[in-house]
Amino acid sequence: MKQSIMHLITALMILVPFTDIQAAEVEVKWSNSDKYSDMDAGEEHRKHFKERTFKSFEKHFADLAATLPEQQKLIVDITDVDLAGDVNFGGMKRIRVVKSIYFPRIDFSYQLLNADNTVVKSKEVSLKDMGFISHTSLRYRNETLSYEKEMLDDWFKQTFAENIIK
Repeated sequence: MKQSIMHLITALMILVPFTDIQAAEVEVKWSNSDKYSDMDAGEEHRKHFKERTFKSFEKHFADLAATLPEQQKLIVDITDVDLAGDVNFGGMKRIRVVKSIYFPRIDFSYQLLNADNTVVKSKEVSLKDMGFISHTSLRYRNETLSYEKEMLDDWFKQTFAENIIK
């Protein structure tokens, strides 16, 4: 038993340095978030919905930035969000109904900086995915903001293709 534990500890010590991969830093700003086109919580408390939604977007941008070189920094300033679907009354409750006419849209600007804070890339972006409902990818099927994440993934791959660490 002791020998098995020692082998396990040794294996973990060997593998840990390989799993500690550094990623680019990411900073997400939320400009005028009270004026966003659609940040409707339905039945959930608006403040909690907004916090949860922002955290989900921030984590997703961090996951995307993990594929960029560690000495770089991605700064994203989100200026408008229109989530997929629309909140309507469904019986006695307000629920988000997702139909093709309620496509996701996100407006933001970004800067990709090198370690010395020189700008590698920057641009104002207005993303929308009018065909979101017909995509076949099931990557985020059981997650919140699945359509928005898919749209951001496509943008990120196209925008940073030459910067992504293979």
